[in-house]
Parts: sequence; C-alpha cells; structure tokens
Amino acid sequence: MTLPTDLIVHDSTELKKVAEELTRENLRLNETLAALKRSQAKVLHQEKMTSIGRLAARVACEINNPIGFINSNLFTLGNYLSRLTGFLAVQSECIAAGAPPEKVESVRRQQVSLKIDYIVKDLGDLVRESLEGAEHVRGIVEDLKRFSFVDESEYKQADLNECLRDTINLAWNRIKHKAILRKDLAEIPRTRCCPREMSRVFMNLLVNAAHAIEDQGAITVRSREEDGYVCVSVADTGQGIPEEDLNRIFEPFYTTKEVGQGTGTGLGLSIAYDIVKKHDGEITVRSEPGKGTAFTVRIPVVEEV
Repeated sequence: MTLPTDLIVHDSTELKKVAEELTRENLRLNETLAALKRSQAKVLHQEKMTSIGRLAARVACEINNPIGFINSNLFTLGNYLSRLTGFLAVQSECIAAGAPPEKVESVRRQQVSLKIDYIVKDLGDLVRESLEGAEHVRGIVEDLKRFSFVDESEYKQADLNECLRDTINLAWNRIKHKAILRKDLAEIPRTRCCPREMSRVFMNLLVNAAHAIEDQGAITVRSREEDGYVCVSVADTGQGIPEEDLNRIFEPFYTTKEVGQGTGTGLGLSIAYDIVKKHDGEITVRSEPGKGTAFTVRIPVVEEV
C-alpha cells in the first residue's frame, strides 16, 4: 500500500513549526528567567542598601548631638585661650615695667620652670587639632546622612559641566598640593538630574583621586556626550586599585584607605554609586596598579517633562 506523499510532507512541516515555536518559547522563558534573577538581585541589593541606610541614619543621629557640643565647647575654649594669652602678655609687660628686678627675675624663672610659654603655644595647637578632628567627625556624619537619604525634590535641568567646575573649585584645596588638574570638557546637553547630588559624586571621585596620589601626579577630568548619555570621567596617575578589590570598591563601608586617611568610612564610592543608579545611570572603574585609576559616570540625557 502506498501512503499519500502530500500527507507526509504536511506532517513534517507541522512538526517543524511546533519545534521552532518550542525553541522560541524556550528562549523567551530563559530570557524571562534571567530578567527575574536580575530583578531578584536588584531587590535584594535595594533591601540591603535600605537596611544599611537606616543603620547609617541612626548612627548619624547618635553622633550628631555630642559632636555638636564638643565642637561648640572647643570653639569657646579657643576664644578663652586667646583672651588668656593676651592677658598674660599684658601682665608680663606690667611686671617688667614696675616690679623690682629680683621679682621680675623670680617670675621669669617660674615661667621657664613651669614651661608657661610652651603650654600656651601647645594649648593653641591642641584646640586647633581638636577642632579639626571634630570637623572630621562632622564630615563622617554628613556622609552617613547623605548615604541614608537622597533628596529627590531637587531634580531639574542642569549642565553637568557647571556642576564639575563648581565642584573642582570646592575641591581645589584638597587637590592643588597633590596633582596637576587637567580639564577636557566637551559641549554636552543639559539633562534632568539633582545637581547637588551629582556634585557630591564628582567631589568623592576627585577627593579619591587626590588620595590615590602619594607625592605628585595628575588628575584628568573629561566630559562628553555618547549615545544619548552624558559621560564624565575622573582619572588619576595614582597607586591604582588591586584587581581583587575592584569587585568590592562600591560596597558600603569598604575602603582600601589606611586608618586616618580621608574620612575612612568607605562610604564615598557607595554614595556615588547609589546616586548614579537613582539617575538610571552607571559608574564603572578601570585601574592598573602603579599606573592609576579612571572612574566613568554615565547618566542618560533626559529632557524636562
């Protein structure tokens, strides 16, 4: 018995169509699964960041009040010391002008024996260094507060080149003794962003670049438009970042700095990362130990709605 040829061809075509449809469906399922995994990872990351943010906010509140008292008291102590120093100088002049020579010599010996001149000078240094330390702690508190909260109400159309120039001016005192600063700022479109927070990103990158340079080096800041994104890069000729640290460089509280260098919280790059992500952008890093590091921030060009 001979089977109809057209029936066999028909069945083969249907099977091929079903197989192709199953393949396409399988690809769609794999893409959906990958998207779900990415979403899950993003949700877990956001939950982790939220928890850390709440902890940072509590720590900042606990530190803020006592450091305010310390700072105020040290400032007052500095004023008192200035008055006492002036009084001692006038008193010494009066003693020298009117007291018998033997009394003047006795006071002078006591002054030398008790190291009064050294104490007065050292007190001034102690107060100054303590105020610097209090300011250091205040900066850490501000970092913690910024990490725990980003004000989205300040979003507006802005020129990131202007943000860069303003931030460079603010950071100049931290840079000028360590590096030559080179600027290569191209014409870029205005975009909707939070200028204050983007300035914070640039400040962290500039200060990190300065800290990475041990003696003297160069920091290069570039801006450009690329495929609908505004791109800003900050590159230094510093020590570079070891390869094993690159994957952790944006983690909260992770730092490669030694104790006492910078604020030491390990929040700077984490804050920058979080801000850039809130702008639907990305921040990347490439580094070579001994040659330097370059961070690149990319945020989309968004027109005012």
